Amino acid sequence: SAILYLLLPLVVARFVWRSIREPAYRQRLGERLGWYSADLPGAAGPVLWVHAVSLGEVQAAVVLVRALLGRYPNHQLVVTTSTPAGSHQVRQLFGDQVIHVYVPWDLPGACRRFLARFQPRVLLLLETELWPNLITLSTWQGCRCRRVNARLSARSARRYACVPAFTSQVMQQLWHVCCQTSQDAERFARGGVLPAKLSVGGSLKYEASFD
Repeated sequence: SAILYLLLPLVVARFVWRSIREPAYRQRLGERLGWYSADLPGAAGPVLWVHAVSLGEVQAAVVLVRALLGRYPNHQLVVTTSTPAGSHQVRQLFGDQVIHVYVPWDLPGACRRFLARFQPRVLLLLETELWPNLITLSTWQGCRCRRVNARLSARSARRYACVPAFTSQVMQQLWHVCCQTSQDAERFARGGVLPAKLSVGGSLKYEASFD
């Protein structure tokens, strides 16, 4: 966390640089730090949280989000993204059916403010996202963190293997990991996820293509 705080000026500088070509990166910066507009609607019921980092993950999540809306009508869905393209797509697809904000940066203060604001019961992380503070603080609050449509490339697995104790500590906090392939499941197992918490479900993108 200390390293992340030290890197924060570089992160902000990167956002400013990207905003030269994509001005939307300058908008709603407060959400990146867990601060939200007073106009943001409150949660209507227990909160289910889906995080899809960008446009591709949002497209893959369409079937999942629609299924959750149909199956849990008395719950509130919060859908977060990291990029403006993902944000635009969520709003285009779901409008006011869900609450949409940017996911907070993986800083303790930002994550705590997000969790205090929304108090999610379940977090569904799509594909490759693995944020230590977000997962740890969510778990401490009683939120069950699940990875869905999960991928873990050989390259990423090698990087995680360089810090095995840290990686295992984060991985073990996941309630369940539904992987795209058996190879992904094997890599998650080597990273510290217990076999009982692993399953293989294929890719949501194929489900979306038949929607």
